[in-house]
Amino acid sequence: MTDDRKGLVPVWTLATGDVRLPVLTEDGPMTAERLTELRGALAALADEPIATLEVHPLPDKLDRGRGIPLDAASPLAQHLSQLITQSARSSSSATATAGGEGLYRMVIPAKLAAQYGQGCLRSMQAKGAAGAIHGAIVGSSGKITGAATFVPVGQVATAGAVGGASATAGVAVGGSAMLTVAAPLVLMAVAVGMSAHADGKRQQAIEHITEMLEQLQEQELEQEHSTLDGCRDAIDKATAILLDQGRPGVSLGLDSAVHAINSALGAVDRRLAKWQSALDKLPEGQAVDLGTLTKSFPGIGDHGGIFRAHLQLATLAIALKRRVVILQAVEHAQDDPNNLFESFTRVLKRDQRRLDALESSLAGVLVRLSTLELARPHGLRPVFTTAEVDRLMRAAHRIRLLGEGVVGDSRPADVAIDIARGDDGSVVVFPALPVSP
Repeated sequence: MTDDRKGLVPVWTLATGDVRLPVLTEDGPMTAERLTELRGALAALADEPIATLEVHPLPDKLDRGRGIPLDAASPLAQHLSQLITQSARSSSSATATAGGEGLYRMVIPAKLAAQYGQGCLRSMQAKGAAGAIHGAIVGSSGKITGAATFVPVGQVATAGAVGGASATAGVAVGGSAMLTVAAPLVLMAVAVGMSAHADGKRQQAIEHITEMLEQLQEQELEQEHSTLDGCRDAIDKATAILLDQGRPGVSLGLDSAVHAINSALGAVDRRLAKWQSALDKLPEGQAVDLGTLTKSFPGIGDHGGIFRAHLQLATLAIALKRRVVILQAVEHAQDDPNNLFESFTRVLKRDQRRLDALESSLAGVLVRLSTLELARPHGLRPVFTTAEVDRLMRAAHRIRLLGEGVVGDSRPADVAIDIARGDDGSVVVFPALPVSP
């Protein structure tokens, strides 16, 4: 350790099972670039998911409202506390973290993050400038500290289970002493981070829908919105119970919430089919009359409009369904304590394929609409008023903007999950987001 402790960042290499790997790093400091290379090498060589966990000082300003809070008695908080305590006993590089307070960043390599569904891990759009996205907690570049020196944490002793899960920490068989087995910790961090991300998407959709419905005053849309928004309470309660390794009962109303969400997704499928059919009927390569387009996409040229409200309702239904899928995956994983991560990943992949395909189809509709050319208004008059020309130009601009919110690059990226830990051992887990290059 040096006197400049702000520049030293302890880092654990976490495995979710016993793996055999060659020693890929020596004890001692490493750069951020070297850590990224190490993470990629481990992901390529390991049969089990590998993650890294860094600990940074807590930022002065931290928007805890974006995350999911868990108290010190929760399994995730206890797994993290055990890792910190045991590491401090056996490694001088982790002694500074013994107090526990800090910002813990878990990074999942791109190869493994792809297993969780890219739709659940895309950056969320931020308010303000068009195309802006939510970045990391500190800085939009995705880096908490620019010139950090990463110090691998040494071997830790095997720990007992917390809440019936398998071993919290232990050295991987036949590999580097830096490789720590911590399946429950990684599972819980990924599950909560993904759930927080999906809830962030839900909050964005709710904000947009509320604004639109105030203008539209459409009773049927308001009812659809209220039904979906009413599912949140049951999902939040089920999330809290499952993350404490309990069993959600029928009294929570989760079954009713799932039925409402599935019904809403059925409506999304029907609307999507109509939109795709309407686009297929348009003359290829020719300008389209705004009136003709509005018949199939009501209000598309306006600031709000029924079509845009339907899009936001689709976003809300998908976000809620993603949270339910994560809950189901965690429940299945906890049924088999000796096969935590594989069970979680298997259930998650099966159900997320449909959601990913649905989001991709919706994105395809938006891209096709954004490339359409609007025709000048039809009529007997050779000259049109300024108001008519302005309306057409505004509509054309708004339709082109539909394509801006579409994520064009879906290549797998490393995913970061930030966990703020307080002195009392409680944690706040922030949304899982792609790491900026």
